Amino acid sequence: MPSFFIRVSGCNLRCAWCDTPYASWAPEGAQRTLDALADEAAASGARHTVVTGGEPMIFKHVPALCDALRTRGMHITIETAGTVATPVACDLMSISPKLANSAPVNDARDKDGAWLRLHEARRINPTALQALLDRHPERQLKFVVARAGDLAEIEAVLARLTGWDPADVLLMPEGVKPPAAETKAWVVHECIRRGWRYCPRLHIELFGNKRGT
Repeated sequence: MPSFFIRVSGCNLRCAWCDTPYASWAPEGAQRTLDALADEAAASGARHTVVTGGEPMIFKHVPALCDALRTRGMHITIETAGTVATPVACDLMSISPKLANSAPVNDARDKDGAWLRLHEARRINPTALQALLDRHPERQLKFVVARAGDLAEIEAVLARLTGWDPADVLLMPEGVKPPAAETKAWVVHECIRRGWRYCPRLHIELFGNKRGT
C-alpha cells in the first residue's frame, strides 16, 4: 500500500539487526512541527500514513500527531515493539514484539553491555502487549524470525496473551536482503501449519535496503 512514512528518531531498545540504526543506535534527524508533518503527509497524495521509528510510543507528542493526521483524513498505522501502551488513535496497530534473536550480544556499539541489559529487560512487556490488543481491534502481531528455534519463543509469548486470532500473527524473515528460497519455504510452511501469515518486505525486494523506500 503506498504510504507516507513518519519515522521518529529514538528507541528504548537496541536490536542487533536493526535496519534503521539512524533511529535507534545513532538517532538523527531535524525537528519538525506536528502540523508540518501532517500537512506534508496529506499533500503527498498517499492516503495511508505509517508512524514508525525508532519507537513512536515513547514520545509524548505522537497521540497529537495522530490526531492531526486523522483530521486530514489519513489512514494511520503505528509500528511499535509493544513495550509501551500509550493511548493513541490509529487504524492499524502493528505490534512487533522482539525475540531473543534481537539481543545485541557482543555488539561493538555496546562495549559495556549496558544496552544489552536494558534491551533484555524491556523487549517483552506482556502487560503493554495485552493493553494494545485490547484497545485496537485492527492489529497485527509481527515477529521477525531468524531460525526455526524462534517459533517456540513466539508460541510462549502468544500463550501469555488473550483475545488474538491466528490471522493476527505474521512472520517476517530477518535480514536486509530478500530471504533465500529455503528460508522463505520453511517460514511459509510454518505459517500455513498454524494459520499465521507470511510477511514479505516488498520494499527490500523492489528497491533494496535504501532509505526513503
